[in-house]
Amino acid sequence: MKLRLDTALALGVLAAGLALSGCKSQAQKEVDEQAKAIDKSYEAEADIKEAVAAGAPNAVQAQAHNEAEQLRNQGEAIKDHLQSEAKELKKVPNK
Repeated sequence: MKLRLDTALALGVLAAGLALSGCKSQAQKEVDEQAKAIDKSYEAEADIKEAVAAGAPNAVQAQAHNEAEQLRNQGEAIKDHLQSEAKELKKVPNK
């Protein structure tokens, strides 16, 4: 999770840098693409967690399902945050 949070923060800095350089629309596209990729990676990790627990006892499956849902929610939250930040780039005044 820490690595992904660092990635999200780095993308925010990248977007801000691109905005300052006058490439706002490109920055918005880049942040949006990265946000979707991060969300997909969380989805994939959640799917793997559930697949690994598929043959396990019900209690283990239930725990894996709950952990998978938490991962999906985290990925969605990061995606939403980054997309919100990308929208803020529109508000940056032109040079």
